[in-house]
Amino acid sequence: MSNPLRTKLCDMLDIEYPIMLAGMGGMGGPVAGPELVAAVSNAGGLGVLGCAFLSAQKVKDMIRKTKSLTSKPFAVDTVLPSEVPQLGSTAEIKAELPTAFKADSPSASTEHTDFIEKLSQELGIPKLTGPGGYISKMAEETIWTDDQFKEQLEVILEERVPVYAAGLGNPGPYVDEFHVRGIKVIGMVGNVRTAQRVARSGVDIIVAQGTEAGGHNSRVATMPLIPQVVDAVSPIPVVAAGGIGDGRGLVAALALGAVGVWCGTVFLATHEAIYEDYHKQRILESTEDDTVVSKVITGKSARYLKNRLIDAWDKSGLPTLPMPLQPIALIPIIDSAYEMRLADVVPAPAGQLVGMIKELKPAKQVVEEMVAGALQTLERLSPK
Repeated sequence: MSNPLRTKLCDMLDIEYPIMLAGMGGMGGPVAGPELVAAVSNAGGLGVLGCAFLSAQKVKDMIRKTKSLTSKPFAVDTVLPSEVPQLGSTAEIKAELPTAFKADSPSASTEHTDFIEKLSQELGIPKLTGPGGYISKMAEETIWTDDQFKEQLEVILEERVPVYAAGLGNPGPYVDEFHVRGIKVIGMVGNVRTAQRVARSGVDIIVAQGTEAGGHNSRVATMPLIPQVVDAVSPIPVVAAGGIGDGRGLVAALALGAVGVWCGTVFLATHEAIYEDYHKQRILESTEDDTVVSKVITGKSARYLKNRLIDAWDKSGLPTLPMPLQPIALIPIIDSAYEMRLADVVPAPAGQLVGMIKELKPAKQVVEEMVAGALQTLERLSPK
């Protein structure tokens, strides 16, 4: 029986359905870990490991764990930001920050430091004593530098993962190396100009992500973005991202010229997602208006569930610091809030799709319902 949803993407990646899991990850660790990735790949889509900011050894461990859970193709997602230090650990970068951003320095009396201290008090977050909590520990192991990002790529090359996705930045300088190993390369973009630049670098697939998406996103909405990127980079296939989480969204993306969809938020509310239980509950309770775009958490624009930390910082008018200084500066607040399980303070990336999610499900069910919904939509649109 023919599969009406089979597109060029399926042929390129050897998958059954044109559905890709977003490679969600961050300083607190991966959201899209081996269990979620394997579940999506086993269901016929493409699971994508969220390995941003993880050490090369952790990337290797996650790849090997995923291989033990599925024989299907999967991808690894990392970031390649252009403006980061060449060398240095979290502690070394923090030590080099201007005195203004050393929260524990007795001479730190500048506006940013005073505000962070004041903000902790206003949010009711006591400073942790001792070695710190989970976020502090993760931050010590987080990588921020260009050399460390290259070490991640070396592991991906060695492990011959079928697909590599650059969630941020241009993978162009590494495309040839990936292609020699038979690895497909995906570039993530948020506007036409970036799409054209990434296309010239030789990537195999471009994911165009609209402003509706959770995490780092675009200033342009998905509906107008996709056809413009498709036209600009043809014949390179384009995958649509941002605000897509059911069969109707999949069909709409295909109608706009995309060859598939890249979905994150809908997979946050799955059993396999490595996401705090209180954040999963917030997603189930949220409406389409319960997210906000801010630079507060990473120094770059990203969409999160609304919370008191983001609201207070944005209202202050204080400028954010560039990556990685902004997240490092906020470690004391986020670390304490995480230990206290403060759902309205701990950052929770999520897209505007949250208003559609009402039930916690297995990832396999999410894929199956998306496929069934897309087939129903095609049938409804077909002439009788």
